Formats: sequence, C-alpha cells, structure tokens
Amino acid sequence: MARWRPPSPKSSPYITPEGESALKTELKELWQLRRREVVPALQAAAAEGDRSENAEYIYRKKQLGQIDRRVRYLSKRLDVVEVVVRKPPNQDRIHFGALVTLEKACGGVLSYRIVGADEIDPRKSFISVDSPVARSLLGKTVGEEVDLPSPEGTASAVVLGVEYV
Repeated sequence: MARWRPPSPKSSPYITPEGESALKTELKELWQLRRREVVPALQAAAAEGDRSENAEYIYRKKQLGQIDRRVRYLSKRLDVVEVVVRKPPNQDRIHFGALVTLEKACGGVLSYRIVGADEIDPRKSFISVDSPVARSLLGKTVGEEVDLPSPEGTASAVVLGVEYV
C-alpha cells in the first residue's frame, strides 16, 4: 500500500544567468555523454540472455531511468524558468540575486547570495529565494536589523552590505 503525499509547493521560476547555464550544461552532459554510455551497455547486458536474473541489465535499466527522469525534469524546468538578467533599480534593498553580508548579534559575520531554487549550494552560501532566511531578508536595506529563522529559533542580525554581481 502506497502512502499518499500532497505535492510539494512549486518553487519560484527565477534563476540567474549562471544557474541557467549550469542547468543547460547538465542537460547536455546527461543527454550527449552519460546516456550514450549507458544505452550500449544496457543493450549488451540484454543480449546476455535471461533478464530476470541479470544484475548488469537491472542496474543499467535503473541507471537509464534515473538519467531519463533527470533529463525530463531539466527540459521541463528550462521551459518554465525566468532568467533575471538586469539588476534592480534600487540596489540599496535586498532583491533576487543579491549578495548579502550580515553581522549576527553574537558577533559572527555571514554572507548569503539569494538565488533560484535550482541553484542552491550550501558550500557557496547560495540560498533559495523561497527559503525562510531569504524571505526575511528580501526588501531590507543596509543597517536594518533582521530576525533570521533557524531550527534553534530566531537569531538577530544586522545587514552590513548588499551587492549585485
């Protein structure tokens, strides 16, 4: 018996030019390189005989399904995304694409870049525009105090700088 889950909320369609380029590169790599390696291996495994007990065939079939699923997602997503090319007219305020520097009340300094849902990268401090932290930052200016939500509770911080790349 399967468990029904409600669909997840749709993410915002905004993306930076770098993010769009990365999605297109991934799609091209999956379609032209990875898929072209897996299909001949799948055909060779299928030619070996009984497919029900052929581990190589089962593995390659699953691998091809994962590649096709990701290709389908990327193709649909690239049709929907809106590339945000220009900087906002008021660059003192935090908007999509901003690189924000914050000083926490406890003394630490944080930096975040607000990007699209497809571009998040914790190592680079790229956060989604749909995240609670980004939503609390949007519209703020340098010098304003902001409450940052976290699993431990809210933390207070002051906006030190706003840049647009």
